[in-house]
Amino acid sequence: MRQGLQLKFSQQLKMTPQLQQAIKLLQLSTLDLQQEIIEQLYNNPLLESDEDAPSNEPSTKDSNSDKDVDLSDDSDLYMKAQDASEPSSTEHDGDSQWEKPNSEELISENWNDVANTTTKTVSSDNDFNFDSVYQVTESLQDHLRWQLNLVNFSTRDKAIAEAFVDSVDDNGFISKDLHDITSYINDEKSEEPIQDDELIAVLKRLQQFDPPGIFARDLKECLSIQLNQLSDETEYLEAAKQLVDNFLEHIASTDLSRLAKISQLEKSEIQQAIELIRSLNPRPGESLTPDATEYIVPDVFVEKYKDSWRIRLNDSNIPKLRINELYSDLIKRADDSTENQFLKKNLNEARWFLRSLESRNETLIQVTNAIIDFQQAFLNHGPVAMKPLILSEIAEKLDLHESTISRVTTKKYMATPQGIFELKYFFSSHVGTADGGECSSTAVCAILKMLIAAEVPSKPLSDNKLTTLLADQGIQVARRTVAKYREGMNIPSSSQRKRFENNA
Repeated sequence: MRQGLQLKFSQQLKMTPQLQQAIKLLQLSTLDLQQEIIEQLYNNPLLESDEDAPSNEPSTKDSNSDKDVDLSDDSDLYMKAQDASEPSSTEHDGDSQWEKPNSEELISENWNDVANTTTKTVSSDNDFNFDSVYQVTESLQDHLRWQLNLVNFSTRDKAIAEAFVDSVDDNGFISKDLHDITSYINDEKSEEPIQDDELIAVLKRLQQFDPPGIFARDLKECLSIQLNQLSDETEYLEAAKQLVDNFLEHIASTDLSRLAKISQLEKSEIQQAIELIRSLNPRPGESLTPDATEYIVPDVFVEKYKDSWRIRLNDSNIPKLRINELYSDLIKRADDSTENQFLKKNLNEARWFLRSLESRNETLIQVTNAIIDFQQAFLNHGPVAMKPLILSEIAEKLDLHESTISRVTTKKYMATPQGIFELKYFFSSHVGTADGGECSSTAVCAILKMLIAAEVPSKPLSDNKLTTLLADQGIQVARRTVAKYREGMNIPSSSQRKRFENNA
């Protein structure tokens, strides 16, 4: 075997740091992009916020039309997208759908609602004083400990009660054995073994705490606690207690005659008792469980102007950036000092970051434009008019790669007259129709929801019946497909949706 040298030319695709940054910005949501911009402002001295710069926007109505994208004219897409990336006015008409609504104080007398804060009355929504809100409790355990301090327990009983408080789950139940919970107290040599009657006595006192039904060991005990705390004058209270204590597993049954036979109660009495039971809270701890709500900020707004739809970028919460002129002028010295090289490096990074932001806005406008142009029937008539759409169709129309379309539609939301939707919502598979056409699976789900909402509660529609009704409308789907769509919308089966007739 001879050794030798060979010259070979080849091409290789390499991800540069600038390209990686552009791809990263492309798939960020509005909130994530805001954090990324703030981080760049702190790290790059050549970038500065343009918030203090004087605004050159005219106050006329035409200023908004320049930043809107008319779907009837695609030739000026890039130019209008660049205009849309400039600072836009946040003022809307009084009847605008996206105008911030006036907040209303909702006061509920339902015993499930627990007041976590104490607020003072304010004269208007605009001059609300946040200093007037005092946080009383932070979690379910904090709320229970606060009540525990108001009860006169002995030292031993208080230690047992504290152990029970620590073992309560987010639903307000105690799922562990009582002796296992208090085992560490029994391990103390100075204490006598805790007896069962001590544990039950402390537990019964804790079960009088707020919210009602707390410290229950199972669903039956939770409902019984709540029923026992109701007034004796509550109608059908005794019947409800009897059903919970003896026939809880039969309450969900649709056979009202059988339930009346084994309980020796009248059908009308059973119906009213079941309604009372349904008004109870099966998870009392949920009202004080920390709410991990994620707020959605639309990336684009779609509004109808005359006979065309217009797209507007939502850049109201994104800091405006520009190059720092003072530092950029220092680079003109053209020396090779360390400071000058540092400024040059950051200037290149700042320019590339601004170009990446502009490219992100242009691509987002492009993709949104193509989606809305394809789904205009949805904007006019709702989900029932949704057309089947896949990523490759948009990619082919815009001459982009499918991965780019996927990144753009990830965690991006569009505010439309029909509501706020993720861009991925407009992509769906298709099912066949009787005339050889196609129907979107989103439209099929919307039709199923309408059919189920209009059904008779005592005679709900089965999956086979729903399949037949869809076939009558020219939509050819299998029964298992209907069941899959129904389960995807969290709609129970026909047997679980069945309700008793009022005149039964």
